[in-house]
Amino acid sequence: MYKRNAQGWSKHFDFILADEISLQIAFILAGLIRLHSLSYTSPLYRSLAFVLALVDALVLVLHNSMHNVMSRGYYVELAETVKHCFLVFAFSTVFLFAAQAGVAYSRILLFLTFLLHIVIGYGIRILWKNFVRTRGRETEKKNSMLVVTAPDTAEEILTRLAEDSVSDYTITGVVLTEPTNLEQVAGVPVVSNLEGAAGYIVREWVDAVYVDAPLSDERVVKLMDDCALMAVPTHYHVRNMSRGGVKRFSEKIGGTTVLTTSINYATPLQTLMKRAFDIAAGLAGSLIALIVMAIVGPIIKRESPGPILFKQERIGQNGKHFKMYKIRSMYMDAEERKKDLMEQNRVKDGMMFKLDFDPRIIGNKILPDGTKKTGIGDLIRRFSLDEWPQFFNVLQGNMSVVGTRPPTVDEWDKYEYHHRARLATKPGITGMWQVSGRSAITDFEEVVRLDTEYISNWSIGLDLRILFKTIGVLFSRKGAM
Repeated sequence: MYKRNAQGWSKHFDFILADEISLQIAFILAGLIRLHSLSYTSPLYRSLAFVLALVDALVLVLHNSMHNVMSRGYYVELAETVKHCFLVFAFSTVFLFAAQAGVAYSRILLFLTFLLHIVIGYGIRILWKNFVRTRGRETEKKNSMLVVTAPDTAEEILTRLAEDSVSDYTITGVVLTEPTNLEQVAGVPVVSNLEGAAGYIVREWVDAVYVDAPLSDERVVKLMDDCALMAVPTHYHVRNMSRGGVKRFSEKIGGTTVLTTSINYATPLQTLMKRAFDIAAGLAGSLIALIVMAIVGPIIKRESPGPILFKQERIGQNGKHFKMYKIRSMYMDAEERKKDLMEQNRVKDGMMFKLDFDPRIIGNKILPDGTKKTGIGDLIRRFSLDEWPQFFNVLQGNMSVVGTRPPTVDEWDKYEYHHRARLATKPGITGMWQVSGRSAITDFEEVVRLDTEYISNWSIGLDLRILFKTIGVLFSRKGAM
C-alpha cells in the first residue's frame, strides 16, 4: 500500500515538535534565571507552560511557520524565527491579559522566554535542517523508483530528482520513450524501452514509477494502466505546469479526480476562522458606523442635501458585482463630474482615480486668491470615517475586513489578465497596499503586485499583521485621502 507524503503543516511535524521543545527549554532557562528554580515545580507556572505550548502549536499550524523551511537560508530562517516567536509572545500576552492572569506571572520571565526561544529555536532549526540533509545523503533509501521519460529530457529530470535530498526514493533505472543507444543517463542505467517496461516492472524490485511523458502517447497510458493492474504507484509529472507562484493539489469534483491550480488556497478551518472574525468585526464595526452616521449625517445633509449613505457598484471576488456602502463625502453629482477631472488623475492609465485636490468633495473649493478650502467631506475622508459602513458589506459576506480593494466597474473594464489576480479573494476594507502607502502609491502595477503578494502568502497571521498596521496608519493618518 502506498504511503502518501505528509501535506500542509504535518509535512514538517519534526520541526514543529523541535520548536515546542525549544520553547520549553527556553521557559525552563528563563525560570532558572528569574526565579532561581525550576518553573515546573509551581502549579502556577506549569499552567503557563501549557498555555505557551498551546499558543505555539496554534501559531505553527495557523500561521504555517514551517512553510518551505528546508529551502530557507540562514537570514530568512532568522527572520521567520523572530516573526514566529514574536507572534507566540504577543498572543500569550493577550491571552493572559484577557484572562486577567497577567499580574500573577513574572513579566521578566515571559520576556526572557521570548528572547531565549528565538536563540534556541533558531539554533535547533538550523541543526535539524543540516541533520535531515545529511541523513538524506548518507542513509540508504529503501524505496526503488523507475523513471519513464524522453531521451532529450532524461538528464534534466534525473538530475532534479537526485537533488531532492529528503526524498524517500532511490532512482534505480530509467525507461526511455524513444529508441536510443544510451546505456545510462546521469549515472542511472537504462533498463528497458517503453514497450518492455511493464515486463521489467513485474519481475524487478520497483516501489514506484515516475512518468514524465505525454499522455497523448498510447504506450504511456498503457504502461500506467499496467502499473495500476500490478498495484505499483505511479507519479505523473504534469507537463507545462511549472509556473511558479501557484499552488497545485488534486481533489474530487463530480466524482472525477482533477488537478487544481490556484494562486493559493485556504483550508476549511482557515475559512471558518476568517469568516468568524469577519462576523465579529462586522457587528462591532456596524455599531460604530451607526454612531458615526448619527454624528456626521446632519452635517452632510446641511452641506449637501441628499442621502447620508453612498452606494456604488463594485466588483468583488472573481468578478461578482455588489453594492458597496460608504458615508457620502462627495456632492451628489460627483460621478458625472469625474470624466471632466480625468486629466488630473494621479494614477497612470486611469486604472484608479486619485486627485491631489478633489473639488467633488463636500466643502472643497478653490477661493479667488487660489487658496484651497476644505470642509466636512475632507474631514470624513482624512479620518477614514467614510469607510465604516463597509462593515455592513462584511456582515453580508460581500467583503472581508482584510482583502483587496474592489474596483469600480469602469476600472474593471480596463483590466488585463494579470490585473484580475486581485479579484481572486474577497475584497477587504483594508489590505496590503493600504498599509504600504495608501494614496501615496500612484502606480497601479504596484497595487497589483502588493495585492497579488497578499493573496499568494495569505494566512490568518498575515491578516492580523495587516490589521495592526492599519491601526497605526489610521492614527497617523499617513496616506489618507
